[in-house]
Amino acid sequence: MSNYYIKTNRTFTNIRRYGWLFTILVAIGGLWAPKLGLLVILIMLSLMITSFFTGRYWCGNFCPHGSLFDKVTMPISLNKKIPEFFKSKYMIIGFFIFFMFSFSIRIVNALKLWGSHDFLDKLGFVFVTTYLMVLITGGLVAVFINPRTWCQFCPMGTIQKFTHKLGKISGITEKTEKKVTIDDKTKCLACGKCSRVCPFQLTPYLQFGEDNQFHDVNCIKCGTCVENCPVNVLSLKTKEEALYLSKDGDNKYQIEI
Repeated sequence: MSNYYIKTNRTFTNIRRYGWLFTILVAIGGLWAPKLGLLVILIMLSLMITSFFTGRYWCGNFCPHGSLFDKVTMPISLNKKIPEFFKSKYMIIGFFIFFMFSFSIRIVNALKLWGSHDFLDKLGFVFVTTYLMVLITGGLVAVFINPRTWCQFCPMGTIQKFTHKLGKISGITEKTEKKVTIDDKTKCLACGKCSRVCPFQLTPYLQFGEDNQFHDVNCIKCGTCVENCPVNVLSLKTKEEALYLSKDGDNKYQIEI
């Protein structure tokens, strides 16, 4: 029996094609040049800023690890269904607490060397070992389960969902966040292909709201479902754009009548 999930091309931009090289540079190169790990600080700041405006957009478009999983491991991945355990709140919250506790201890130990010659190397090495851990652990589950298994409980993904919630509370994301949007729900074939190609195995075709948008907080806006929709009725739109699209569709319908 063939696998329900499809290995389809997700590398739509050069960043997604080659971003994985940054992971290798930091995780492997950082073992000899620990200061390379300091670059991760910029990555963390960037993902938190972008998530405030666009949710988990970073995961699907800029993340170096995401690039690694989609470009390097996907061809050899078993591409199985992601176990629900990895998506559960217990796993997500539990792993986040464990990760942040361990990470904080290492940061505190590095800060003890503040002002010394070795401080930057020690601090950078904290991020190097973190990247190496994700490279190994995330890579293994990517090959033997699904490319985006790690992303289900990734601590950075959890942080993004938190900052995204702040963006929603402020009302900013309603103007800036682009979500998967369907032109007309009556045109959907309910074939499920958007789910079969989704890196996170989400089900847009079953969950479009009354505004014709897909509101799952875990959607990484990678555009894979958009590119693979057999009837080309999907796109990434802001709330205002979706509303305009809906009104435009109603007007066209009235003219045809």
